Amino acid sequence: MQEAWFIIVVSLCISALVRAILSCISRSSRGVGTGDLLPPGPQSIPLIGNLIWLRQPLSELEFVLRRLKTRYGPIITMRIGRRPFIFIGSHSLAHRALVQKGANFSDRPVPPPTSKILNRNQKAISSAAYGPTWRLLRRNLTQEILHPARVKSHSGSRRWVLSILMTRLLSTTHSVRLMDHFQYAMFCLLVLMCFGDKLQESAIRDIEAVQRRILVGFRRFNSLNFWPQLLSKILLRKRWNELMQLRLDQERVLIPLIRGRTAINGNVKDRDHEEVACYVDTLVDLQLPEENRKLDEAEMVSLCSEFLSAGTDTTSTALQWIMANLVKYPHIQDKLYNQIRDVVGLPPPLPSSCSSGLANNNIHPAGGEDHEEAAAAFMKALAVVEEEDLQKMPYLKAVVLEALRRHPPGHFVLPHKVTRDVELDGYVIPKNALVNFMVADMGWDPDVWEDPMEFKPERFCKEEASDFDVTGSKEIKMMPFGAGRRVCPGSTLALLHLEYFVANLIWYFQWRPLEGEEIDLSEKQEFTTVMKNPLRARISPRIN
Repeated sequence: MQEAWFIIVVSLCISALVRAILSCISRSSRGVGTGDLLPPGPQSIPLIGNLIWLRQPLSELEFVLRRLKTRYGPIITMRIGRRPFIFIGSHSLAHRALVQKGANFSDRPVPPPTSKILNRNQKAISSAAYGPTWRLLRRNLTQEILHPARVKSHSGSRRWVLSILMTRLLSTTHSVRLMDHFQYAMFCLLVLMCFGDKLQESAIRDIEAVQRRILVGFRRFNSLNFWPQLLSKILLRKRWNELMQLRLDQERVLIPLIRGRTAINGNVKDRDHEEVACYVDTLVDLQLPEENRKLDEAEMVSLCSEFLSAGTDTTSTALQWIMANLVKYPHIQDKLYNQIRDVVGLPPPLPSSCSSGLANNNIHPAGGEDHEEAAAAFMKALAVVEEEDLQKMPYLKAVVLEALRRHPPGHFVLPHKVTRDVELDGYVIPKNALVNFMVADMGWDPDVWEDPMEFKPERFCKEEASDFDVTGSKEIKMMPFGAGRRVCPGSTLALLHLEYFVANLIWYFQWRPLEGEEIDLSEKQEFTTVMKNPLRARISPRIN
């Protein structure tokens, strides 16, 4: 009897599979562009997806899409699993979708099981569903932290972190591996903006370590999402336990900082009235509109984690790409330095102890338990390019924009989910379909950019590019920060940080490649798209 039932079930499954395949083939044979079809794409097997994923790993997605784009055009349907995934590689289509039809393309997919653990209850700006809670969280960030007046109030924080970065660079030998220093400096800055305290290095390293484990471990734990959850929790129980422990470790590190800050807020007499508001301050009294309650501590951890990750890795990655090109092309570096010098004058001599430290390696890094004191002392002795001066340096802005065009930290944006059936370029994007955008390809499009693979900041110095809109609200030529309603809210802050740190690093130091080494601009995919071989350079104080 059991054998008979088994035969019946298998027969029904085979029948359904064959019927679905024939239906798919029949539908494809009717052609494309009829108005009731998905955008074109390679053949797929029902319930499995495109055959291409049986032959190549998902990490090869970008290269696969470039080949498919030459065959199917700038809008492609892939099936990864059962759901259609639409990829758009056209500037005009991206603008039509994200700006002109933005309300239909602004939702996020339901998070997979692992993300529900790491992003508590989807209470993060990047992952929240398009609706009242998302609007509240985003408005809070843009008005309370990213408003120009708030950004200006953190100028002292940036100056402090610059002193940390400069001290660390001066503590090295002539050969500098930049990425480690950039990541640490950016993390110091974001921790200060998030929690309002200049923490000791040991505390910052604890936060950085747990955040790094989450970013690096994302791919490892992502495999859990492709199994039926009940089955995976039996067969992959150890990995689920590792994920849960990672979240607990994150809460163990961040919750005391949140509680410490909220305790200060609750005790007004202990609060310095001149103290600058930090991100945690803005989260304490938020009232979730759909649930009529305040955020709990675990949800605040998710928001703080998002704030730290979004502002650290992307900015430090972009900084490395900028400096790599300035080292590779010394004539661009010299032109930038000349403009900085014309605006703020010659850099003053470094303090004698700092200059000798660069040569003799006898200055200790801004580390250990006294890096705050070392940075403070160094800051008093060091003049800097002030933030107000950056507006007078159009070539600096051009260098930053060109690096973001040529080396966007993210080659795709986070997936968008369509809220209802919508027509785009003669095709129908069905409700709940996932949509993504080929960010790097748009910045490298030869129809838009002359010599797109060359690093030419001058392209942003033309009169028509002087007010270039990097967010794509008017038109999209490149979109390193995304575009439309889900555009990165921190784009203005990111540009400020990039310009500020690049200006000061170039003002004080000459950057050259190591003897006998070429600057390799090959890429590698991590959380962001980084240099395959991290940049090392030889730095020396400017001699005027």
